[in-house]
Amino acid sequence: MSLADIIVYFGGTGIGIALIYIIWGYVKGLKQSPRDMWILFAYLLVTYVAYSSQNVSLSLWLSADCGLGDVAAGTYITTWSIMLSMVAMVAGALVDTIGIKRTLFFSIFFLIIARISLIFLTNPLIVFIFGFIPFAIGFAIVSPVVSVAIKRFTTKESAALGFGLFYVLMNGAFAVGGIFFDKVRGAYALKDAAGKIVNDNAGAILLGYQFSTYQMLYIFVLLLTILSISLLFFIRGGIELDDDGNAVVKPLIDHGSGLAAVKSAAIKTGQMIKSVVSEKYFWIFITIIALTIFVRMVFFQLQYTFPKYGLRVLGLDAKIGTIYGVLNPVLIIFLVPLVAIITKKISSYKLLVVGSIVSAGACFIVMIPASSVSWLTGTVWGELVFVKWLGMAPTHEALMQNPPVPEYWPFIIFILVFTVGEAIWSPKLMQFTAEIAPKGKEGTYLALSILPFFLAKLIAGPMSGILLNAYVPVGPNKELLGPYPDHAMIWFWIGLMAIITPIGLLLMKGVFQKREDHAAEAGQ
Repeated sequence: MSLADIIVYFGGTGIGIALIYIIWGYVKGLKQSPRDMWILFAYLLVTYVAYSSQNVSLSLWLSADCGLGDVAAGTYITTWSIMLSMVAMVAGALVDTIGIKRTLFFSIFFLIIARISLIFLTNPLIVFIFGFIPFAIGFAIVSPVVSVAIKRFTTKESAALGFGLFYVLMNGAFAVGGIFFDKVRGAYALKDAAGKIVNDNAGAILLGYQFSTYQMLYIFVLLLTILSISLLFFIRGGIELDDDGNAVVKPLIDHGSGLAAVKSAAIKTGQMIKSVVSEKYFWIFITIIALTIFVRMVFFQLQYTFPKYGLRVLGLDAKIGTIYGVLNPVLIIFLVPLVAIITKKISSYKLLVVGSIVSAGACFIVMIPASSVSWLTGTVWGELVFVKWLGMAPTHEALMQNPPVPEYWPFIIFILVFTVGEAIWSPKLMQFTAEIAPKGKEGTYLALSILPFFLAKLIAGPMSGILLNAYVPVGPNKELLGPYPDHAMIWFWIGLMAIITPIGLLLMKGVFQKREDHAAEAGQ
């Protein structure tokens, strides 16, 4: 038995026990919460697995199936992402108006339309109308609804546990989605005699119709979406916990039926938004959120830039869903509670500054010459990463006969460090955006907190395409033109964007102090 085997067996056992302990700690602290919250969490798991596996594929599918270049695909995703934000703004107010259950059914109706369209349509304009617009409406609703639901299904004392468990489950679902994407892509790719992928979008024939690899993925995603519908029927309407931890039924507002119901809900939603944006404190809240968008946009680049970057720099066999989509969320599951314990006496402001510095600085690690860390492949770390985790060879000896490109290492180290920073700042920001809202306006505050992302997304999408085109371009027939000696410059520019967040936070320290004073007064 090798050292890597010992680490995997004992480490895996320890991680499994630790995960059970973490989840049990959350569950024990949430025993007063109604059964509706656990049903909602089950729905959340299925929904985020479907979303995360589909999300990895979007930029690849737009180029491979729809014929869009890097810049066009980036701009396309930006347009959709802005629409996602716009819908999320209204969705948060909508749940305040018509309730959790009705809003979720509204969401899943559009998700099914979207996923059917993505399976059969490839014309960019038509697929945007029938696929991406319903996708934006359907998925944008999920996050604000779940956040509002957790707050309503918990007490003041247990709210942090509710959001902590939400974060664990969401990241677990993202990890499963990343693995699921790689499994489907590997299963439907065309390989040579040596097992190397030569065409990752070969797909399969079903019922006499040729589906691409990404269309096959969307078929499985559609099946998951249909599965999740059954869970929604078991969620009760109007259930929430009072301050004493007792489940009470809050009557839903009767908006009538048909067009009258839609009109009534729209008027109430508009009134709620108007009320919130007239509050001075809301704009202080927005200022704080705006400062964090630059480091948060690194996630956007990891989701939409990395898939193409990974295949062009690391090779067509690279498990792009697993490298970021599994490593980041799995680490987050264990780091968040650990960081929470270590930093429980440190102010949110300091944690946001330190965490954003670590995450932004991590981007520059990709600039490290890959040759300087290539020796790691020959160590136990190489066996753990490439044999035990990524499964690139049956044994370490076989791996060394055909070693992977050394560019893996700087990127993996970047993800490790970035995730440490995320574990410091992200939970605090997430809890802040939910708890700062006045009672009855939680959904509206959460939804409108997306406002600062409009400007950022106008930059982020085209930036993704421009960087890919500049540093890792493909030929006129989508053929790779590597090697790409300047590929790391992509992450240099992304890092420069991200570093604006800690600089802005340091310059706006007074705003945070006012926020903390306001929160202290509200708690008295």
